[in-house]
Amino acid sequence: MFDVLVYLYETYYRPDPCPDSEALAKKLTAIGFEQDEITKALGWLTDLAQTTNEIFSQQARQTAFSFGFRVYAEQEFEILGTPAIGFIQFLESAEVINALQREIVVERACASSESPISLDKLKVIVLMVLWSQGKEPDGLMFDELFSDEDDSETRLYH
Repeated sequence: MFDVLVYLYETYYRPDPCPDSEALAKKLTAIGFEQDEITKALGWLTDLAQTTNEIFSQQARQTAFSFGFRVYAEQEFEILGTPAIGFIQFLESAEVINALQREIVVERACASSESPISLDKLKVIVLMVLWSQGKEPDGLMFDELFSDEDDSETRLYH
């Protein structure tokens, strides 16, 4: 699923020019992605749009709580793990994401099938959340999002 998401991020600068789901699925199949991975990725993106709409529709209520410290539920902590939570806090303190985007990132990470989620996959989730909103982090943050935690070299997908 994450390979499909990275491909979409690399191929389409913004989600607007993406073809509809059916045409996109055909294109992804022709490129060589497995149908199961395509289905998961497109479902994940549909759920991302729904989550984003729900959270932003509740923005007035959410904003009242956006200046406090985020306490993670036990289930969230198990899925995210300490490195991911630390990275999310770093991104929020660096103002790469705001409190509402943080909640979308947490929700989408919890919707993945990995527990605890790897930092590389969390970075893809963050990029997809920003991408879906037509936002891109500045150059330094972009490099941080694409740096490999196991290598000292920077890996770029673009």
